[in-house]
Amino acid sequence: MSTLRTITNFKSRLAGGGARPNLFEVSIPAFPEAVRRSSPGNPWRTGPKGQATNFNFLCKSAALPASNIAPIDVPFRGRILKVAGDRTFDTWTVTVINDEDFQLRTAFEYWMNAISKLDNNTGATNPASYMTNAVVHQLGRGADRKAESVRNSDIPGGTGIRALRIYTFYDNFPTNISQIDLSYDSSDTIEEFTVEFQVQYWVAGTAQRAGGGRDQTGAVIR
Repeated sequence: MSTLRTITNFKSRLAGGGARPNLFEVSIPAFPEAVRRSSPGNPWRTGPKGQATNFNFLCKSAALPASNIAPIDVPFRGRILKVAGDRTFDTWTVTVINDEDFQLRTAFEYWMNAISKLDNNTGATNPASYMTNAVVHQLGRGADRKAESVRNSDIPGGTGIRALRIYTFYDNFPTNISQIDLSYDSSDTIEEFTVEFQVQYWVAGTAQRAGGGRDQTGAVIR
């Protein structure tokens, strides 16, 4: 006999109000060595006015990754046995708001140019020199999942926000920067573009405070 579920029962199961897709932050802490060596100046500076910090704000959309394991079909006397095959990792795409200085678009263009130059077919050959990591923080609405209000002192910096989940994408590099359409017909809009990354693998973890935690391999995410 089934139990009658009520809206009150449902409310008790939704502590925290549910994860929100518009509460997130994406960061690329550092650019690869090949990009820094081949660019005029550092195209990905840290600090309050650097590109790395601007990216935290201007990356307007991203995605938490899918988890894929392909099946292998093994025929047996007219039937098919399915066994686990190899794991695959999808491309990862971010959407970036374009600032008037073109800081971020220029930085990603330098990155791709370090991999394969525009005017010839030369570029970095050591994969470690053009790959780097990226981090996505899925943020909560407050410092405590069951809090009745946000206490700014709960998180260093006074944000009052904690990371519900942290995804670290390892050894990424861009393979596509989208075009930006220009038109006299466009009004009341800001330019944006997408960057598509190839991902070697990702690891998920949790943290009580944004910026720290342990991933599934036991390594500390910083």
